[in-house]
Amino acid sequence: MKHKLVYMDHGATTPVREEVMEAIIPYFKEHYGNPSSLHARGREVRHAVDLAREKTAESLGAAAEEIFFTSGGTESNNIALRGAAKKRAAAGHIITSSIEHHAVLDVCKDLEKEGHRVTYLPVDHYGWVDPSAVEAAITPDTFIISIMAANNEVGTLQPVQQIGIIARQHNILFHTDAVQVVGHLPVDVKSLNVDLLSLSAHKFNGPKGVGALYKRKGVRIDPLYRGGGQERKLRPGTENVPGVIGLSKALELSVSEIPQKKQFLEGLRDQLIGGLLKIEDVILNGHPKLRLPGNVNVSFKYIEGESVLLSLDLQGIATSSGSACSSGSLEPSHVLSAIGLDHQTSHGSIRFSLGRGNSEEDVNYVLENVPRIVDKLRKISPIRKSG
Repeated sequence: MKHKLVYMDHGATTPVREEVMEAIIPYFKEHYGNPSSLHARGREVRHAVDLAREKTAESLGAAAEEIFFTSGGTESNNIALRGAAKKRAAAGHIITSSIEHHAVLDVCKDLEKEGHRVTYLPVDHYGWVDPSAVEAAITPDTFIISIMAANNEVGTLQPVQQIGIIARQHNILFHTDAVQVVGHLPVDVKSLNVDLLSLSAHKFNGPKGVGALYKRKGVRIDPLYRGGGQERKLRPGTENVPGVIGLSKALELSVSEIPQKKQFLEGLRDQLIGGLLKIEDVILNGHPKLRLPGNVNVSFKYIEGESVLLSLDLQGIATSSGSACSSGSLEPSHVLSAIGLDHQTSHGSIRFSLGRGNSEEDVNYVLENVPRIVDKLRKISPIRKSG
C-alpha cells in the first residue's frame, strides 16, 4: 500500500529550493575557476563570492567583512569558541548552558581538558536560560559566553538580546549558535548584541556542507588551522563556491519570506500541538509559545520514541527522536534531562519540525496516524500503565 509522504524533520535538514539549485549549478559547470586565481575565470568567481558575502551580510544586518564562510554550524561554533580560547594567553572561564548543541558542549569539554573552566547553566522546565543567572556566573576571567538562539530539540527561544547586553556591559565576548533561527525568524546581529553568530545553509533550504560565522568588526580570535589566505586567514582553504552561492541565495529567499512563513508555520504548529495533546498522557516539551515556528516536541508516556518514529516512517511520515546528530544514541537527550524529564519519559519523545512545503493536509494526516500508533504501542508496552 502506498502511503502519503510527509516530511516533518526540517530541524534536521531541509530540501534545497529549486531557485537555489538553479543558482548553484553554473558554479559546477561554466564558472569553475578558483576565486584565488588572478585570471579572468578566477576573477569572475571571486566577484560572485564577494557578492554572496555582501548579500549574506545584508540578510543579517552585518557588514560584508564580518562574514566568514565555513563548512557549517559545527565548524562555525568551533572557530568561535576555540578561536577565542586560543587568543588568550592563559586559561579562563566560559559560560554556556546545559542544553547547547554538542557542537558547543563537546568543544567546551575539550577546552576544560586544556585548563579552562566552564559553567554549564541550568534551564527552567521550558528549557529557558535566565539572563540573571548568566550575569551571576560571570567571574573576572570570563572571556566568552555562548548561548544558543533557539534550542534544536524543544524549540525554546532564548533571551539572546538581553544576554548580549550583559556580555557587552562586562566586556565579554558573546557567541550564539543561531543555526535553528536564521532564515526562520528575523535576525539582526547589531540589535541582538552578539559578537559571534553561527549559521548553516541546510537549515533554510540551502545546500549541506556550507555555513557561516558572523564575527563583529574588532573582535579578535585565532584561526584553528593554517593554510592560504582565504576568509581573511580565519578559515583558510579554497572556498566551497557552489555552496557559498547556494547559502546566499537560500538566505535571501528565506529572509524575504519570514513574515508570511512564520505566521503560516505557527498556525500549523499550534494545530499539531493541539491535536497531539488530545491523546492521553502526552507532554509538550519546550515553551508553549516562545518557540520556533515549526517546532513540536512531545513525549508519549509509556512507549519508546524510536518505536513511534519507525511506525510513523512506515506510514510515510518522517520525524526524529531528539536531535538528528545524536539520534543513534541510547542515552536520553541531555536537553530533555535538563528540563526535568525522567529517562523513561525522555525516551518517549518525538520532534516534529515543520517547514516550507508542509500543509494543513500534512498535519491532518499525522493526527490521523499518531493516536492509532500510540494506542497500539501502549497495548504491547512493558512499561505501560497498570490498571
